[in-house]
Amino acid sequence: MKIIIAGAGEVGFHLAKLLSFESQDITLIDNDKYNLEYADTHLDIRTIKGDATSIKVLNDSQVKGVDLVISVTSSETTNITVCVLSKQLGAKRTVARISNTEFLENKDEIGFKRFGIDELISPEALAAKEIELLLDQSAFNDTFQFEDGALTMVGFKLSTNASFVRKSVKEAAEIFPALHFVPIAIQRFSTQYTLIPRGDTQFREGDQVYFITTPDGVEELFKLTGKVKQEIKNVMILGGSKIGRRTAKDLSDKKFNVKLIEHDKEKAFELADELPKVLVINGDGRNVELLEEENIHDMDAFIALTGNSETNIMSCLVAKSKTVRKTIALVENMDYFQLSHSIGINTLINKKLLAANNIFRYVRKGEVVAMTKLNNMNAELLEFIVNSSSKVCNKRIVDVDLPRSSIIGGVVRDGKGLIALGDFKIAEGDRVVVCCLPRSIKKVEKLFL
Repeated sequence: MKIIIAGAGEVGFHLAKLLSFESQDITLIDNDKYNLEYADTHLDIRTIKGDATSIKVLNDSQVKGVDLVISVTSSETTNITVCVLSKQLGAKRTVARISNTEFLENKDEIGFKRFGIDELISPEALAAKEIELLLDQSAFNDTFQFEDGALTMVGFKLSTNASFVRKSVKEAAEIFPALHFVPIAIQRFSTQYTLIPRGDTQFREGDQVYFITTPDGVEELFKLTGKVKQEIKNVMILGGSKIGRRTAKDLSDKKFNVKLIEHDKEKAFELADELPKVLVINGDGRNVELLEEENIHDMDAFIALTGNSETNIMSCLVAKSKTVRKTIALVENMDYFQLSHSIGINTLINKKLLAANNIFRYVRKGEVVAMTKLNNMNAELLEFIVNSSSKVCNKRIVDVDLPRSSIIGGVVRDGKGLIALGDFKIAEGDRVVVCCLPRSIKKVEKLFL
């Protein structure tokens, strides 16, 4: 596929990195020569310095007949302009990054496709949605749903009281034979290595483990892992940014009790008018006294969404010390991700990473139905639809030549999620969820496509 990416910031770079692993033909356009130099030295792609809204620059990048143009600069107006121009100049599909979530809410009414924009991506809306899902599965620190929840991926840290600590996968399966979940990836405590579990892999205390489960299996996982399903009702949000505003609105509409702390007085008044169901407090959220005055002890969740990553991390640590069960921090720096579990914050989210991964899924949509990257881990979750020509069709899982660094997590058949073990026979029309390390993606794809 020939792809043009406008904007070599974090979203554009991460996206180019993901796509270059796929051996796609990538052209990256940006005005900033340092961003381009960095991308050029780290990735096998073509770079063009210039304004992506320039017709000459677009023609130089051979936009005519290109498969996809993705505009992810920091300017919404630029992104919309790039997509409209590219479509007129002969691009087949376009994706624009936007920050105004109104566009998403009214996209059918406005009819963006008529202007030449095939898909809109809002990092802010994606982050708000992610927060909502994380609160819904509050005992877990990472979740992702396939086919409207027919299968769910959940990730959490194993504590001492988890039933299968110090047992191998095979032993755990023998003890709990009727279970509705399967382990798909493990990260050992204080290491950066991702393991795809096999029968002899042992669960250890402190492991970050990911499971694929059916709706019935979520409750079982709570019991076996010693996690308590705690209802989250009272939420405190720090920062009235676009994400903060969106999250507060969505959560208050779903009957959560939301307190929002905003430092800027004028902005706080605006938010109070805009969000009648939310209690807006004007003050500095870094002030421990203020947090105590606002009864942080009674909060079930604390979400830090200011524009400063360090502030978000520190305030989450303060909330944790005040016995708040669930903490979520928005971070801009990708490097912080590795630290999240070791410093005690439940979850870190990065809106740029969410946006890049979402666009990546859109690019791959023809072949792969859904895709997500496991937080902090070097592993991908892919969902395939089995057709009659697939090598796996009408085969038992045990007879499929899967690479060792991959595992089938589950199957959705006729809308119902199934945990598929060795004897399970894959049929045409099945939606199969596979977890694999990047090096085996190509091999896995060949089995299904």
